[in-house]
Amino acid sequence: MDFSFTPEENSFREEVRAFMAAELPQDIRDTHFGFRRHTWEQMFRWHKIVAAKGWVAPYWPVEYGGTGWTPVQQYIFDEEAMLAGAPRLRPFGLKMIGPVLIRYGSDEQKAHFLPRILSGEDYWCQGFSEPGAGSDLASLKTRAVRDGDIYKVNGQKTWTTTGQHANWMFTLVRTDPTAEKPQQGISLLLIDMNLPGVEVRPIITIDGDHHVNEVFLNDVEVPASMLVGEENKAWTYAKFLLGNERVGIANVGQNKAELRLLRLLALKRQRNGGPLIEDPVFAAKLADLETDFMALEITNLRMLSSIKPGGDSAELAPFLKLRGSEIQQRTNELAMEAAGPRAAVWEKENSGDAVLDRYGTHGWLLSRAFTIFGGSSEVMKNIVAKQTLRL
Repeated sequence: MDFSFTPEENSFREEVRAFMAAELPQDIRDTHFGFRRHTWEQMFRWHKIVAAKGWVAPYWPVEYGGTGWTPVQQYIFDEEAMLAGAPRLRPFGLKMIGPVLIRYGSDEQKAHFLPRILSGEDYWCQGFSEPGAGSDLASLKTRAVRDGDIYKVNGQKTWTTTGQHANWMFTLVRTDPTAEKPQQGISLLLIDMNLPGVEVRPIITIDGDHHVNEVFLNDVEVPASMLVGEENKAWTYAKFLLGNERVGIANVGQNKAELRLLRLLALKRQRNGGPLIEDPVFAAKLADLETDFMALEITNLRMLSSIKPGGDSAELAPFLKLRGSEIQQRTNELAMEAAGPRAAVWEKENSGDAVLDRYGTHGWLLSRAFTIFGGSSEVMKNIVAKQTLRL
């Protein structure tokens, strides 16, 4: 669909395509177009390549290592990277804690952490959810007690994505248990994952992989200099961070690439003596899905064209997260149908014409979580009703 991009934006798109053609390694392309998930090593290698170009954090202000791109240019880069078969740049440092530090962090925190996020030297995980505080995040119970120049932290975090790879965790903790409202009395700490008392235990999810973890904090002594902003004011910072996270979870560029892969799969699969994509029932389902995706893409571009670089996308973020995660699930469901009986084979390696974990049972099972993490769909609908529709 033609969204009438400006000549400057079209020129920028060609620049991005040239970069992808020259710099994206072939093995990373092959992983994507072979219907497989990128490995951790491939994701990290791609981060280094994009960082060397100076394009790894386009949403940051230029003075901190950003590119000065408009929001639409940022979207074009994400879209072209996904369509070329690149891995997603991991968001925890780049899109989540990095912007929070830029807006709310101390000068010392910015000077130390921001360059290390850009280079990939530090890898972050998110210490928000707890066993009793998922979508109801304000009910978190992890405590941090100030003792001179340190905070002593005790508690448990869960669903900590890629925590097994992280050396730092940005963590919501309760510093005032007597606060009148649960959203009050919460602070944001930066915790070195190598400190004594930090224990990471794997959670093996239903797809059989190790994506997430439990993190136990037992008398962890965190320097008070690792407090972000003001004590007891972190609910404001968390809302800002979650707005960025939810736009990322919408994965508009990745959704577009996944739909293109689905079309490729439907061209390869045979049904009734012809390509599956010519089957009228399947074609109708695919057209319905692609139509809903176009509506999501238009909404995303409308949002991007209305905000300035560094602006706040929080108002539409819950809607984008809600619709984007649902479309991802539907794409996986239709891909399972396209793969047919072959999709049920429980394997993670590909040989010949086998359909792999991206569109097999593994990928479908993983997609069940898309409408839960980052805020469940039920919670997103309530936020949309209150925040966007003003009901």
